Amino acid sequence: MTHRFQTLVVGSGPAGIAAAVCAGERGARVGLIDDNPSPGGQIWRSRRGQEGPDASHDSEATRWRARLLNSAVTRLQGWSVFDQPLLRTLRAERNGEVADLRYENLILATGARERFLPFPGWTLPNVVGVGAIQAMVKSGLPVSGKRVVIAGSGPLLLAVAASLKAAGATVLCLCEQASLRQLAPFAFSLPATPGKIGEGLRYRLATLGVPFHTSSWPLEAGGDTQLRQVELSIHGKPRQLACDYLACGFHLLPNIELASLLGCGVTNGAAIVDEWQQSTVPGIFCAGETTGIGGLELSLVEGQIAGLAAAGQQDRARSLFARRNKLARFAARLAKAFALRPELQSLPGDSTLLCRCEDVPFGAVRRHRSWRSAKLHTRCGMGPCQGRICGAAAEFLLGWSADSVRPPILPALISSLAAPQAAHETSLEITEKA
Repeated sequence: MTHRFQTLVVGSGPAGIAAAVCAGERGARVGLIDDNPSPGGQIWRSRRGQEGPDASHDSEATRWRARLLNSAVTRLQGWSVFDQPLLRTLRAERNGEVADLRYENLILATGARERFLPFPGWTLPNVVGVGAIQAMVKSGLPVSGKRVVIAGSGPLLLAVAASLKAAGATVLCLCEQASLRQLAPFAFSLPATPGKIGEGLRYRLATLGVPFHTSSWPLEAGGDTQLRQVELSIHGKPRQLACDYLACGFHLLPNIELASLLGCGVTNGAAIVDEWQQSTVPGIFCAGETTGIGGLELSLVEGQIAGLAAAGQQDRARSLFARRNKLARFAARLAKAFALRPELQSLPGDSTLLCRCEDVPFGAVRRHRSWRSAKLHTRCGMGPCQGRICGAAAEFLLGWSADSVRPPILPALISSLAAPQAAHETSLEITEKA
């Protein structure tokens, strides 16, 4: 079946919600599509049994969610966009059903994912991503009394430590790879964004008693059938801790696969946009983490600008430029503060798995000269995640980048890939009611 929209928004996190609402409230026919069962993304993900979002962002999230529910936006939850069969047409799949979505303007708010770096034992059960353990706890994972080590990089570490403590976990320590010298200028710049000071203080108060180590990272995870202990480098000295979970993630990476497939320009791993959030392809806008990691507030502002610009409301969009520029400067300071240190490139050994989808060790990959060569000879990056994990790791470890993006950008049924173009249009079922 085929559906037409004046503006189609891909991604129903904060940026996507803001874009869809701002475009929809101007009278445009707007569609909002996401593979999650409900809007909100990771940051506004509801806890099991809750109707609304996580209480840590309750006020802001509730306000935007209410605007979305009261709008005429067509919400398509649980659909995965995986291809572009025709110009200005995206193909999506849900439970074997296929839909072609035609648009005049497209807004990509595809968010971000965690960056994982391989080290010995990183594929053991109970070694999970920082954002992943937060999502699992919200979905009902019992962690009360469990011993958790949190390691990696980025402000998400502190937020997750606070949420795990609130859920009853024993957070043994928090290891940030950035040095105190890197972090100090960032901390001193926070008065320029007062809201960030309050947010940081709330998280720090919630994690009082949890040891916080800078210049520290995991060296090896150990155990038989699951994680039993982790060896850490803390200020250059090894230390072993027995634990039940190791939550590890090295900041975030923009999801740019769809943008790349559509021909949008990319630089430094993020989509290139102009002042209206329009990409290098006319009629395609990008907002939120797709344009670079900047946090919730910047995502919301970029989403509003993209939605208003797509709806032809340039004057209203222009009124948000100053705030966006201020938040973008904060994002640049954030990136500098949490830049990965070169010592992390020595973490994996030759026998350490780089591609866990295809069980390809790092030693087999590093013998090649490019990502393409490694894929052709080892199948690295050819599993279900399509290189989202190992490709990002190889970029940091070996300086490689992907040569191209091909459909499907997400796993899809062969029948969906082979489905003919719909001969007629019909209405898609709206999967979430107010």
